[in-house]
Amino acid sequence: MPKTNGARSLAAVILAAGQGKRLRSKLPKVLHPVCGRPSLWHVLRAAAAIRPERIVVVVGVGKEAVGEAVRSWGIRPEPLFVDQGRPLGTGHAALVAEDAVGGVDDVLVLAGDDPLIGPDDLRQLLRVHRRTRAAGSVIVTEVADPRGYGRVVRDGYRLTGVVEEREAAPEVRAIREISTCAYAFRRADLYGALPLVGRDNVQGEHYLPDVLPILLEKGERVSAVPIDFGGWAGVNSRATAAEAGRLLRARINARHLANGVTIVDPERTYVDPEVRIGRDTVVHPMTFLEGATRIGAGCEIGPAARIADSTIGDGAEVSFSVVRGARIGKGVTVGPFSHVRPGTVAAEGAKIGAFVEVKQARIGRGAKVPHLAYVGDAEVGAGANIGAGTVTVNYDGYRKHRTVIGEDARVGSDTMLVAPVRVGRGAVTGAGSVITRDVPAGALAVERTEQRVVKGYRRRKDAEQAGRTSEGE
Repeated sequence: MPKTNGARSLAAVILAAGQGKRLRSKLPKVLHPVCGRPSLWHVLRAAAAIRPERIVVVVGVGKEAVGEAVRSWGIRPEPLFVDQGRPLGTGHAALVAEDAVGGVDDVLVLAGDDPLIGPDDLRQLLRVHRRTRAAGSVIVTEVADPRGYGRVVRDGYRLTGVVEEREAAPEVRAIREISTCAYAFRRADLYGALPLVGRDNVQGEHYLPDVLPILLEKGERVSAVPIDFGGWAGVNSRATAAEAGRLLRARINARHLANGVTIVDPERTYVDPEVRIGRDTVVHPMTFLEGATRIGAGCEIGPAARIADSTIGDGAEVSFSVVRGARIGKGVTVGPFSHVRPGTVAAEGAKIGAFVEVKQARIGRGAKVPHLAYVGDAEVGAGANIGAGTVTVNYDGYRKHRTVIGEDARVGSDTMLVAPVRVGRGAVTGAGSVITRDVPAGALAVERTEQRVVKGYRRRKDAEQAGRTSEGE
């Protein structure tokens, strides 16, 4: 493979064939979400950020689902897929990727279920690996409870061994540093050692970590690169996945805090990795910002808001509400207790108030839907006001129809607008009306029967009821 400016060429191999039995799930292990994205997504994004010549994903159980998911993420370079076939361990998974890796100088091997591995961690791994001219290098980390793990013994960056717990002397057992499944190898050394890895273990599998002692026995340099993951050691259960999510959320929130965002309670604020938030925005507790959401500057978000795949303009407010797939303009207020559904656009200064549901609708500049209304498949003109209890009756049982409300129109409370229908500019509807025909601009439309007053009604009804009660006795 050609090199650029003498740089060593690199391929990344992602191990994504694990079954994840302890997760007790039909979903492939690497597709379990952490902070709103599958573990494998996080790993592939980190690997792509260091610009390898090739990315190889080794798949097995659930390979169709994994392949479909990966192709939808737009990772570059586009990953190559290798089917592990019969799963014989991580060493075997790395071995089957040999042909796909090609003739690169170095190979990065990562577990597809390690979402906390970031681009900076991989850059540090490669820096140490290349600076020390190591045959192999591994990221190591310190955990609070290392029971069940082999202990890392090292002298600075030089790894001298990974000692299994059952074989460790007391002073070695006291070590809390363990190895991760993030490796860098010289390609020739990796694929020279993998055929020597045996299966003399309880699982009868080829373990990738066994490559390191083989390299050490051959007199090769092996480097250990310490990275702090907050005591986390990998996803192997739903509990460890939740812990990974907690640690990743803390990283994400810390980044936004450093960029000028106020997060009132970071431990109770949930922000996905692709979300962007402008300066001087305040995010209150129990807020969920998901997907590709963009929040402008100077906004007030929450408490108890969920915003997914939406754009929120500068100075907008969203409280106690759900916003999905919508565009909210500058200075718009949403909530409390509103549901803004996909396809909604609210222009600058509009209001979507308390207990309002909006769907596939455009709310014009300065228009108001203050409370207790449903506006679906509609266009509300600038400056219009929608009274409480108004419903756009958009579904006839077969098809959806649109309602158009003109600029500066005033729709009276409890109006039913039976679509398709248009209310003209500056028009008014009377409260309690069922509007089935277009209303001309500036006109008043009222639909109701004449009120009847029956005098003495309550006294007569009370007397009748009393009579029935006495007869029943």
